[in-house]
Amino acid sequence: MIPIILLNFSHPITAKQMEQIEYLSAQKIERLIEINCQIDHGQPLTSQVRALAEQVTLSSFEWQRRPLLVNLLALNFSAAILMAELHGRCGYFPPIIRLRPVAGCIPPQYEVAEILNLQEIRENARCRR
Repeated sequence: MIPIILLNFSHPITAKQMEQIEYLSAQKIERLIEINCQIDHGQPLTSQVRALAEQVTLSSFEWQRRPLLVNLLALNFSAAILMAELHGRCGYFPPIIRLRPVAGCIPPQYEVAEILNLQEIRENARCRR
């Protein structure tokens, strides 16, 4: 299998989370691209999210042919716009990771709960039209 590129639009990914992602995806992470996300709530959101996607600096070939995995922004409106932007660049919805808090940890820690295949979810939903 071709190693994946992990696009992180959220808090830094820990070494433990990287191991969990590789285990759940059954793929190695070739590259981790960290994007610093700061949203100005006083400005239009679409252009800000597009600028975040521009920071990824993948080639057209990589956007369309390399396996990508995404850790989304926490702000729901930004995440929705980002997924639309990424779909336009990739031609499909890339899978995302879902983190969950680890029970009883102080300070709070997060583990990878699952990898959500959004393209598969979309295709399955088409059967319910």
